[in-house]
Amino acid sequence: MNTGKRLYPAGEKDTILSLDFILNVSSWSFHPVMTKRDRVAGTHRVPGDKSITHRALMLAALGRGVSHIEGALTSLDARSTARVLRQLGATITPLRTAGGVTVRGRARFTQPRDTLHCGNSGTTARLLLGLLAGHPFRCRLTGDASLRRRPMRRVTEPLGAMGARVEDRGHDGLPLEISGGQLHPIDWPLSVPSAQIKSALLLAGVAGQVPVTIRGGEGSRDHTERMLRHLGYDVASRDEMLRFAPTGKLAAFDLSVPGDPSSAAFLIAASLLADDGELAITGVGLNPTRTGYFAIMAQMGATLAVETGADSFGEPVGTVVSQPSSLQAVDVASDAIPGIIDELPILACLAARATGTSRFRSVAELRVKESDRLALMVSNLRAVGVEAAAEGDDLVVQGTDAPLAGRVTTGGDHRIAMAFMVLGRQHGARIRVDDPDCAAVSFPGFAAALGRLSGGGQ
Repeated sequence: MNTGKRLYPAGEKDTILSLDFILNVSSWSFHPVMTKRDRVAGTHRVPGDKSITHRALMLAALGRGVSHIEGALTSLDARSTARVLRQLGATITPLRTAGGVTVRGRARFTQPRDTLHCGNSGTTARLLLGLLAGHPFRCRLTGDASLRRRPMRRVTEPLGAMGARVEDRGHDGLPLEISGGQLHPIDWPLSVPSAQIKSALLLAGVAGQVPVTIRGGEGSRDHTERMLRHLGYDVASRDEMLRFAPTGKLAAFDLSVPGDPSSAAFLIAASLLADDGELAITGVGLNPTRTGYFAIMAQMGATLAVETGADSFGEPVGTVVSQPSSLQAVDVASDAIPGIIDELPILACLAARATGTSRFRSVAELRVKESDRLALMVSNLRAVGVEAAAEGDDLVVQGTDAPLAGRVTTGGDHRIAMAFMVLGRQHGARIRVDDPDCAAVSFPGFAAALGRLSGGGQ
């Protein structure tokens, strides 16, 4: 790999000591048993990027011809996207860890016979609404209990302004019905800096072949823009304004999905909290709208280095190297939150082991994720012995070096489960997670991956 600039200087390598890491495989608990100092070391990879996998499957399904996607995430959310796209007429091979996935698109979707069930995936539901807005038939969308509680009008309102008809029976969520067809150009100001809203409107522009202008949304993910540019569409960003022009038609493509930086954050956190070792995460996506947590970790005193390599489909890819670190409290400004929204649970858990009191400002968006993450983070931190509070829309965490113990209620939220599983592998911790299996939503085999960290590699 051709390496680039080290963004954060790494320290000297620590002496490596051994660690016996034992997982209690009961249905709801996770217990690390340490016989020596905690070591995290070796070279590891993380599963494919969830955001890119969703978008690649959708664009390939809407394109014409056969696309090949290597390294696609095989998680439950990705399978939800593949399932509904098959209902809409695309041919998609099973998502497997090895061998990649092949998608045969037909250039347009066909009306499904049954309701499109989006599982737990908000990305599936919201982005799919954008694509369906440009198709002249009616569809009904639903999801699991968690997804049915998540707001959808932030997407359906602008799609309605473009000409789609949405029936949600007075409830801001799923289930709902959408009837698409001939769309109008739109100039829309975002009330929330959300990549899902941006992407839904851009994909509506693709499916409906109409121009789209979006104002605001600074700091939110830009995977859709990068992919559309790579496929030849005119997507320009200037002065906090995004302009899309329907300059072509989707063609089949080949794509290698980089490792998910949000998944990498949990393994990096385990490295920072360890006693010894050096961890390298290779082949991980380094999109600057996804790596804001690097800067937060660095502010906390993390020993962290980033080496950039070649781009993949417009996305920077490289290696992240981390070492055990003494962490300090951090005050995270509100304008940084959109870029770290998925990493906030693990950052809050790092703050629980830092010196001082950390504050994460204006994190209200956590209330409408897979769970009310703000409430659950506060209650679970308290449950394991950490002082935490929600002060208005701020999350406040008081660091402690006392051994942590208690039972964590995830609410089926994968990122909460993974964050507390990381805390639970520390020496002396006795943390029980009620639903560790929900980590499979974004990181299949997470518990095993966490256990392999002490073994020095893949």
